[in-house]
This record gives sequence, structure tokens and C-alpha cells, in this order.
Amino acid sequence: MSLPRRITLVVQRYGREVNGGAEQHARWLAERLAASAEVTVLTTCALDYLTWADHYPAGESDIDGVRVCRYPVDAVRDWKRAQRQTRLVVNHHHTLFDESRWVHDQGPFSTPLFEAIRRVYETTDAFIFYTFHYATTAFGLPIVSDKAFLVPTAHDDPFVHMAVFRPLFHLPRGIFYLTEPERRLVQRVTRNGAVANTVTGVGVEPAVGASAARFREKFGLAEPFLLYVGRVDESKNVPELLDFFTRYRQAAGTAPLKLVLIGKANMPLPNHPDIVPLGFLPDADRDDAIAAATLVVLPSLYESLSMITLEAWAGGVPVLVNEQCEVVKYLCRQSNGGLYYRTHDEFTAALRLLLGSEALRWQMGLQGQQFVLRHYRPEVVLRHYTTLLDAAVRARPSSARARQGHEEEAAQ
Repeated sequence: MSLPRRITLVVQRYGREVNGGAEQHARWLAERLAASAEVTVLTTCALDYLTWADHYPAGESDIDGVRVCRYPVDAVRDWKRAQRQTRLVVNHHHTLFDESRWVHDQGPFSTPLFEAIRRVYETTDAFIFYTFHYATTAFGLPIVSDKAFLVPTAHDDPFVHMAVFRPLFHLPRGIFYLTEPERRLVQRVTRNGAVANTVTGVGVEPAVGASAARFREKFGLAEPFLLYVGRVDESKNVPELLDFFTRYRQAAGTAPLKLVLIGKANMPLPNHPDIVPLGFLPDADRDDAIAAATLVVLPSLYESLSMITLEAWAGGVPVLVNEQCEVVKYLCRQSNGGLYYRTHDEFTAALRLLLGSEALRWQMGLQGQQFVLRHYRPEVVLRHYTTLLDAAVRARPSSARARQGHEEEAAQ
């Protein structure tokens, strides 16, 4: 068993500064596949996911040993207009054309990137596309479907139920799901059980040299704190977290507790003495923050996995997550590495229980750590990718006929 020699990853954004779970996973996979294969990443010049505005220069660069080719987007996204379009396809009667237009306009749409996918078809053994609902995948994967693999990063939001995406889940040679609940969801909604697939997860390694003391000294944090890492915006349910936390602090009196937010803020934040927004931080500071945290909290309603949950457990830190997010609830039940809540009262009760018992926090952190070591060691995850890639590439018809037939189908 071996990897295909030449692998191309296609992802909406790529870079050390990019704050997003799918993009972080793409970086992790690209860097590790590059040890055994010729890996190229095709991506846009965007950094900001709200506008997709070009940030990085177009062209080729090397990022941590991976060849990265960036292409400009055709148009900047008007976020307010995009929100109106989303409300139309989610909340109102609409047509398949409305959905197709939504996918195009949501972006990031890059004609030069799609042209690059076509150019490298003959010299690429396998394409791996990230995130089903972005234009880079929705329009890029059908171009090369006979060599394509999909990492959908799907969760039970309105987008996975859109009719426009159902054919996409039947096109690739194989699908890499991040969790069993994600696989069950996609197969139930799209009826694509005949497509080769596996549940991979994402490799997690304990942070080497992480220092809780260094983080506390650098950012002046002496008190216990809850840690949130991710996009600070409405789509991650951060407003509810802020509301629950401030109400908890009001009821808790003078008990010292902070809420530390790491990630770019795309929403107004309250001027509260116990809420500490630090913005985007380098990986080393982020690792130190996890080591220093009393708990890691995840308010999101929709996740296909949750890197921060696994990273917290790798560091022996328990988590408090939203029960309405099926995936992280599943992970908590499988690992016994954290608690989950739905309402403010449940949030408060869980927080008081965890903050009141260092022994319980230690036990849950240890159970989470053991769970990660069993299921998310890098060599375990890479074996899942290698097995499916090798089997699907070996079974693929190796002739120009496959390419010709595919292009004829795509043109219809």
C-alpha cells in the first residue's frame, strides 16, 4: 500500500494566519502527505472569509515544505447581500437556480483557480477538495471528478440539505468523513452510500513545550479562565456564550473567572472586565493558552469535527460544549472528556460542577487525552487516507476515455 505520487489539495484559503477548522486540517494533511508524495495546494489569495478579498499575492510559494499556488478571486463578496441571499435559500420558497446562484455568489469563485485545476489534471494522481459548500469545491470538483476525493466537513445545517449539492456527493472517487455522525448525516441526506468512504478524523499531537505560566505572564492572567478558540462571530454562536458567561458572572458574585477569546472578531464585543479578547494568535501562544485554560468551551451549533476540542484533550484539558452540536456531543459521550449544555441553567450547573472539582477536571482531561491517543494519532489518521487513496486510485480507469467521458458529462 502506498500513496499516489502526485496529490493536489484544493481549499478555499491556506496559510499560517488562516483561522478555520477545515483550513487547519488541510494544512495538517498537506504537510504530512508531503513527506511521501509530491503535494501541491491550489487556493485563492483570500484571508478574510467574509469578503474573500485578495490578501496574499498571486503565484507560487513554499509554506512549511508544501508548494502553494494562489489565484485571485473574481469578485469580492458583499457580506450584507450574501446574508440576504442566504436567508432566501434557507427561509423562503426558492428554485434550484436560486441555490446555484447562491453557491456562485457565496464564493470564493476564482476562474484562474479552476483553469489551474484543468491544467494539472494530467500530471495529478489524486485531487483532495475541502468543504463541500464553497465554490472552490462545488465548481472545481466536477472538473476532475474521476480523480477527486472530498473532505466535506459537513454538519447538520441548512446547506447540506440543499438540492444543488446532492449530485456533488456522488461524484468523487472517495469521501473522507471526519466523524461517524458526519458520515451518517451525509449518507442519509444525499443517499451516496455507494461512494467509497472512510472516517478519518484529523491527526492531533500534544503541543511540545507549551507553558501555562508563560501564557499567564505574557497576557497578565492570574485568574482561572474559560478559553474559546475560533472565529468570534454569530455563526459560531459566540453571542450566546457571551450572554451565558456574563449572566453566570453576575450570579457568581466575586468568584474570579475570565473568558478568553482567541480568534479574529467579526462582531462587536461587550466592554466587560472578565471578557478578554486577544484576537488571532500564533500557534505557540495558542498552545500555551490551552495549557493554561481551566476549561475549553465550544458554543457552536454546527461542527464537522472540532480541532480545538481534540487539542484541548491532547493537553489534558476538559471541555464544555453545546449539546445541540451533534458531533461534539458524540465526542464527549465517546470520551467522557467533557460536559455539554443546552440552556443557560445547564451551562451554569455544568460550569459550577467543573470549577468546583479539580479532581473531576483532571479525570475528564485524562479521559479525553486517552481518547485522542487511541483515535487521533497522526499515524492512525494517515493510514485511513492512505488506504482509501491507494484503493481508489488503483481501481480508476487509466485512460483518456475516462477524462473524455467526464468532460462530456460535465458539459451536459
